[in-house]
Amino acid sequence: MNWLTDVVRPKIRNMIRRETPENLWIKCPDSGQLVFYKDVEANQFVIPGSNYHMRMGATARLKSVFDNETWFDVALPDVAADPLKFRDERKYADRIKDARAKTGMNDAVKVGYGRIESSPAVVAVQDFDFMGGSLGMAAGEAIVKGLQLAVEKHAPFIMFAASGGARMQEGILSLMQMPRTTVAIQLLREAKLPYIVVLTNPTTGGVTASYAMLGDVQLAEPGALIGFAGARVIEQTIREKLPEGFQRAEYLKDHGMVDMVVHRHDMRATLARLCRLLMKAPSAHTEEAAAPRLPDVEVLPPDAAASPA
Repeated sequence: MNWLTDVVRPKIRNMIRRETPENLWIKCPDSGQLVFYKDVEANQFVIPGSNYHMRMGATARLKSVFDNETWFDVALPDVAADPLKFRDERKYADRIKDARAKTGMNDAVKVGYGRIESSPAVVAVQDFDFMGGSLGMAAGEAIVKGLQLAVEKHAPFIMFAASGGARMQEGILSLMQMPRTTVAIQLLREAKLPYIVVLTNPTTGGVTASYAMLGDVQLAEPGALIGFAGARVIEQTIREKLPEGFQRAEYLKDHGMVDMVVHRHDMRATLARLCRLLMKAPSAHTEEAAAPRLPDVEVLPPDAAASPA
């Protein structure tokens, strides 16, 4: 007999019961360790014991990169939400609505403009929680807009990639974003500005076949899955067993496809150092304490998370 459920009166039982938040604890996918969510959040979503890098939302990522956790949210072009009126088990329009409600984002890419250790930079972040970070028209427009802004402001462009590939619900319109973003990167190169890519877990499909592998410097987070086709598809095609760790960041670094594997705690300092080096800018320690004000940029209505203090 359960004393609480069988003996205690319902009104008293309701006073005893406490609702437990669903995300109070996180289970590490690597070690199976249960960790308090707030501890993981405070540690930039890295599991303290195993150093496993969890996925990180776009807003949290921008906070971790920019000085004082402040930046300008760049206004992005509007595109047709459901250009092909696509439907499978559900309407594509309904999937978009759910993803927007879940993430608070309009689409999979968020672009910010601010300073990283006093160096101006444009940063685009792909959020895997928005339909697997898939590349559609809106995401393509966001990346192109960010690259154009970097040229306009003469600043480096940093891309945090995380995606399952092209968005199938937009068909050929999604695939067209691969050459569009590639052409926009060429504009950045013609302006002699750095393009730095950070590959996060996972970066696959059409994204890997376009802007995610075109950086002047290719960084990756520890353990990130990076590749075009899945390992199972490759094994079935070549009929061979793939080596251990295949398509992981460390394996790609050993084979020359990634320049550095950088721990998330060191990412901001590494990006700042690369920006100064590639822009031939002085170190933050040699600059005056009061950095010049950032140039004006078209921004969205400010919110508490992203607006400058």
